Amino acid sequence: MRRPLALVTAVLFALSPAVPATADSVDPEGGSGGPDYPRGSEGPEGSEVAFEFQDGRIAESSGLAPSLLHEGVWWTHNDSGDFAPEVYAVNEEGETVATIALNVELRDWEAITVGPGPAGEPTVFVGNIGDNFGGSWPNVRVYHFTEPEVLADTTVDPAVLTFTYEDGGRDAEGMMIDPRDGRLYVVSKEFAGSVYTVPENLDPDGENVLSRVDSAPLFATDAAFSPDGSRYAIRTYWGVTLYDATNGVPGASVGSFDLPETEQGESVAFTPDGTALMAGTEGPGAEVWRVPLEGEQLPDSAVEAAGGGSHAEAAGDGGSDEDAGDGGPDEEETSNGAAPLIVGGVAVAVVLIGGIVLLVRRA
Repeated sequence: MRRPLALVTAVLFALSPAVPATADSVDPEGGSGGPDYPRGSEGPEGSEVAFEFQDGRIAESSGLAPSLLHEGVWWTHNDSGDFAPEVYAVNEEGETVATIALNVELRDWEAITVGPGPAGEPTVFVGNIGDNFGGSWPNVRVYHFTEPEVLADTTVDPAVLTFTYEDGGRDAEGMMIDPRDGRLYVVSKEFAGSVYTVPENLDPDGENVLSRVDSAPLFATDAAFSPDGSRYAIRTYWGVTLYDATNGVPGASVGSFDLPETEQGESVAFTPDGTALMAGTEGPGAEVWRVPLEGEQLPDSAVEAAGGGSHAEAAGDGGSDEDAGDGGPDEEETSNGAAPLIVGGVAVAVVLIGGIVLLVRRA
């Protein structure tokens, strides 16, 4: 099955530019960046390298999360491979300040997050949720241990949570925890990815079933909640989509944009103040980028800290009758202009699907 799948993937990527968009990207404020930042490889304006990993042991950083106890400290870990089952506390210069060894297996660690533990204490969660064999593992596991108050090299015996999917095993690389209620979510990495949530009451000794609650972007490699829980982000190898989580998950998309080009984009996290994303990649001495957010992308806490009130308050203020509009000429023109593009996109999609089916049958 690998050969047809690779062939299909190649066709999709080779022909995807032929599929028209439904509308042009528009920045209402006239600047670059914003929720509809056009596709590219430099990321939004203001993106910059925050640090590079200095520790040679961190060769395949696959997850990133800010400490809840130590300012300027980030937790990371390696992917599957010939690595020790360790997580690393790294400072803002990329230097490792503590190494925590876990007395568990490193099968395919793909994500890390820090959130409230069983008693509400800051806890580090490590997702052993990857499956490079397309769902062959009978279950996946999430390890967790209390975040240490003093950063020092140590070994811990983490607690273990075991999960199965309600609709069968699958590969996943994204994991996030809602800081408001401690609920954990897993995001699968597939053509048709999904967001899954854990049961309301977790069984620490048995298997817990992950339930599908939403779709996810193509090939999601990580996910993260903002510090206040009002936004969450799902990243892919190439870009990121942000969602309004005011009313929980699933949330409505508030925009997406390309992330800076890297070797293999794997991790994403919000900065502690919520004003930016941190985006990491695999590879020795890998860079971690700081990518600024703006407008609807910003969590409520960041908007309030800037003196702008919350997004909900801004929406409640409303606008003038002229701003509200009634589907006037401009709106009608935009709608009519998008219609041919939509029809054209559907036509191209039909041709693509037909070609793919033919290729698969021949393969």
